[in-house]
Amino acid sequence: MQESGKQMERQIESKPAAVSERTPQAGEDQQGYWGWAKRCVWTDAMLVALTNGVKGGKWFRLIDKVWKRENLQKAWEGVLENDGVAGVDRQSTEAFEKNATAELDRLQEQLRQREYQPKPVMRTWIDKPGSADKRPLGIPVVRDRVVHGAVKNVIEPIFDRDFSENSYGFRPWRGAQEAIGKVEELLNQGYTWIVDADIKGYFDNIPQDRLMGRIAEKIADGRVLELIEMFLKAGVMEAGKDWQPTERGSPQGGVISPLLANIYLDPLDKLMEKRGVRMVRYADDFILLCQTEEEARRALDEVTQWMKENGLTLHPEKTRIVDAIQPGGFDFLGYHFEQGKKWVRKKSMDKIKTAIREVTKRTSGDSMPTIIKQLNQRLKGWYAYFAASLPSRFAAVDGFTRRRLRAILLKRRGKRGHGNKSAHQIWPNAYFAKQGLFSLMNAHETKHQSP
Repeated sequence: MQESGKQMERQIESKPAAVSERTPQAGEDQQGYWGWAKRCVWTDAMLVALTNGVKGGKWFRLIDKVWKRENLQKAWEGVLENDGVAGVDRQSTEAFEKNATAELDRLQEQLRQREYQPKPVMRTWIDKPGSADKRPLGIPVVRDRVVHGAVKNVIEPIFDRDFSENSYGFRPWRGAQEAIGKVEELLNQGYTWIVDADIKGYFDNIPQDRLMGRIAEKIADGRVLELIEMFLKAGVMEAGKDWQPTERGSPQGGVISPLLANIYLDPLDKLMEKRGVRMVRYADDFILLCQTEEEARRALDEVTQWMKENGLTLHPEKTRIVDAIQPGGFDFLGYHFEQGKKWVRKKSMDKIKTAIREVTKRTSGDSMPTIIKQLNQRLKGWYAYFAASLPSRFAAVDGFTRRRLRAILLKRRGKRGHGNKSAHQIWPNAYFAKQGLFSLMNAHETKHQSP
């Protein structure tokens, strides 16, 4: 990797990089636009250079910013905030926190001396809501998460500067709500023929050599490139199995993985822009919105060809073309879109019900106020995301939650049942409202009351 870094330095072009239409021009408020960039890394001078474009379009001498003590501290704070379980070394965030100063000092010295070596990622398998399938989740050790975050703090602005407007996932100041809003806008403009695409095992199948090539288009510091490649090739371990190499992919669950995933798919975004195809992408989940069926079929053919050329595959059973005006519709980012309306999709309903069940086991020994407090945390977050759904879904979740609570109360009286008519009479809806239970329907009605 050292040699490849030197080769890249010799290949630097002499002209500055083109400035993205989204990037502020010279004289504009750099700090305001780049307010999300970590100031422990990105100085005013660097932000101006980022805005105007660096010579040759590549960035040198970044490794010292990776190991900068303030950057490691900021990365650690992000890891601590996200918490998460321990990796293969069994060190928890709590254990790391007890000796954080010494741990960060040691990481800094290892990075300086080129002695840092990431540990394998712990692979676990989690359920897919509404499906019998499972998907892999990678859990790096805490110290590796810190280094991932430190590298991300350094390189993210460099790539995000030129990312497509079509990309919404895991980006600063953008998210699923903005993506959903764009979908609705395009549907209202008549782009109702939808290519509902699904990349088969995307995170596990990204070709690492091609990914590194795309990163090297903008990063010319061989030490940083070496670190990223080490992350990719750290391997995985899971229960009952020995270490396994990772020759493809970027483990889903890693701090830096979403950024790397966006980097690899950015050329697809740009290709669709060039072809005039409306696209909305959130990480590996994307749809193409077209005005005619013929246009949708051409777009699907082009995406299929791009995937083939870039070592990826569209899922043959999950990728389809649909007319959003007709019955059936399509799912995207937790919502179901059909005939000009949207509501919570079935898998998202299943997911919230699973979360409610986890808190409302009939054998729970927690007090009712404690159970309701735990429920409210889940219900409020879920409502905040799905507030624009048809209200019938809110009534269904409210009813399900109260039935679960009545079953607990019946159990405590030595009776069976899941909230039958007599239980409803003993503990009416008003009883739970008085206990402070959050009601999605009440929140919806309050939001839509006339002023």
